Amino acid sequence: MTLTKNELSYIINRIHRDMTSTESHILNAEWSEHCSYKSSKQHLKPLQTYNLTSIVGHDSGIIEVGDGYVITAHIESHNHPSSIEPFGGASTGIGGVVRDILSSGTRPIALLDGLRFGNVENANTKWIFKNVVSGISHYGNCIGVPTIGGELEFDECYNDYALVDVMCIGLGKKKSLIKNRAKSGDLVILLGNFTGMDGIGGSQFASDSLRSQDDTTSAIQIPNPFIKKLIIEVIMELVNHNYIKAMKDLGGGGLSCAISEIAESLSIGITVDVDKIHTKQKMTPEEIMTSESQERMLLIIDKKKLQKIHQICKKFDLLYSIIGHVTWEKKIIVANKYHVVANLPIDLVVHPPLIDRESSIPRYIMKLKKEKKYSFSYSDLTKIFAKLIVSPNLANKNWVYNQYDYEVGLRTVVKPGYDAAVLKLDNKKYLSVSMDGNPKHCYLDPYYGTLGCFDEACRNIICSGSKLIGMVNHLQFGNPENKEIFWSFLKSLYGLIDYSKNFHIPCIGGKVSFYNETAHGQIKPSPVISMIGISDHPFNTLQIQNNDNLVIIGETKDELGGSEYFYQIFDSYAGKCPQVDFKASKLHMMVVTKLLKNSLVNSITDCSKGGIAMAISKLCMLNKIGCIVNVDQIPSTLKLQIDKILFSESHSRYIMAVPDNKLTKIISILRSNNVIFNLIGKFNTDKLIFKHSNNEIIKINIHTLYKKWMSTINELMI
Repeated sequence: MTLTKNELSYIINRIHRDMTSTESHILNAEWSEHCSYKSSKQHLKPLQTYNLTSIVGHDSGIIEVGDGYVITAHIESHNHPSSIEPFGGASTGIGGVVRDILSSGTRPIALLDGLRFGNVENANTKWIFKNVVSGISHYGNCIGVPTIGGELEFDECYNDYALVDVMCIGLGKKKSLIKNRAKSGDLVILLGNFTGMDGIGGSQFASDSLRSQDDTTSAIQIPNPFIKKLIIEVIMELVNHNYIKAMKDLGGGGLSCAISEIAESLSIGITVDVDKIHTKQKMTPEEIMTSESQERMLLIIDKKKLQKIHQICKKFDLLYSIIGHVTWEKKIIVANKYHVVANLPIDLVVHPPLIDRESSIPRYIMKLKKEKKYSFSYSDLTKIFAKLIVSPNLANKNWVYNQYDYEVGLRTVVKPGYDAAVLKLDNKKYLSVSMDGNPKHCYLDPYYGTLGCFDEACRNIICSGSKLIGMVNHLQFGNPENKEIFWSFLKSLYGLIDYSKNFHIPCIGGKVSFYNETAHGQIKPSPVISMIGISDHPFNTLQIQNNDNLVIIGETKDELGGSEYFYQIFDSYAGKCPQVDFKASKLHMMVVTKLLKNSLVNSITDCSKGGIAMAISKLCMLNKIGCIVNVDQIPSTLKLQIDKILFSESHSRYIMAVPDNKLTKIISILRSNNVIFNLIGKFNTDKLIFKHSNNEIIKINIHTLYKKWMSTINELMI
């Protein structure tokens, strides 16, 4: 039971009687934090900008991409289940977000996943990590949807836990989108898998601290990607024939939430008979209504189309049940044969009283603003650099994405491992997608940390040569009843709102996840931003030629707080969090876009985790060419210590490989736009060399570096 005393009193005052057992279970599911957003909803409105197609009522965001096509996008998570049963939990996360894309009437064409785990050297972390990746790989590969990108990070705050964020992209024709309309007498169909005892209470389970759960096995859903593949094909055929009037997937809260939410969005009522539902075993109405068994969709159809729908389902050997009908009385009525077990107003079910949470600045923040005293020697820089390049958060993630079939569907143009993944669309345009987060920065300063996540996600799209067209986000925090946690959530949200407004980037979807904590404590604030871009031609980053010039755009600042350098070398987060300068960021994005559009650059990447040193080395390793870098020429606001120049994670910076015959033109463009930049090196060796005052402070063979960078996580997982 998750309903509070105040909520129980509110319900009884509305319905003027005691609830039935079934009604209690329905409201427990729908009023859970996971489903109702009762702690966050009132704060999210400024972020809910608009849907670019002006089509509302869908579970996924929709953006027009030309020639009558739309792409849909949605992000979900499955953190609690993935921490307990990582293979099934991660698989189910994929299944859930794919259903959201299907609900709009579009075909899923790509997946991205953002994964966060504890210390990778911990045995339990390795077990969770391996099985989460296996679960994602198994499900995505089985349904034939490529996993094309994402991110991976390790941090002790996730020990014995996991954050599993999954984003799905869909593609379809605007004219084929589900119209989401209904009239009295239309039939309600439950399509797909049997309803069973798995996943009962999953929404309540996800709305509480993991450490407070005694018996969690019944709340874990069981995935079946083979049934999902059948559902995809059946739904797409029904969409092509315009047989579906409205559709909703069954995720958190099961039938309780699906029925009430689709009814509320269409301003209708729905009557269902649980006795008509195909179940795995004998179940009570309460169990049927709150089961979160996977691979199920709720459809509203015209009864005249029933025979046609029956024929298509029979062709694919997919089960369905006619479970009810539409009414104009705005109520959810649940019957068990001839006995009514629930009769509730729709608006009561979907609109619980919101909670006005208190907030206060975390006490730890002021302590962490002061940088921890440390010392380093120039002679240690090569050793430090070598340690950073093979640290789990900076090493190549090929161990993960090589387990995914990222080319199925033949759309993948830029594969995982680069700034952004790129897909070819049916209208000959190219879609770029990135996913970014930085819990260490957000822990230091949730506002500027979130701005930084947003800016990095945008920079990655810009580096792919695409125009920014939309964003989805997932805000993940600990217990919202904790004033300090809720303060961090609000600051992070304000960061999203401010960046979105300043850059005119529409938020087309998102999610809030609270109660991410274990016996070890709360997770760090962990917002994840996924950006979407569109272009006529993708930029190929693997073009560096011998004697190309290394040019940097942007200033390096004294912002080592939350850096991988401090974390890996000094075991510290303390210091100044990198801040985003909106004016500089906009200017640099505009200029980089112009340079790429005019084919003036051979290769480009942005500076982020690991700083300039990591960005340059990554560019070298991916192109398998060395570079001599003059550290003294790197623009900085102050006379910075060399390690700060190399490893500061200041935002809005890009490094580019520029051929000699285009250098003059680029310099002219940069100067005319008052961009801070400099020529800092040459690609003409098989070594990566950083020089300071003509002395080589770092020197390492690029092929040796590449081998170590590529093998780190593989060796850790043996």
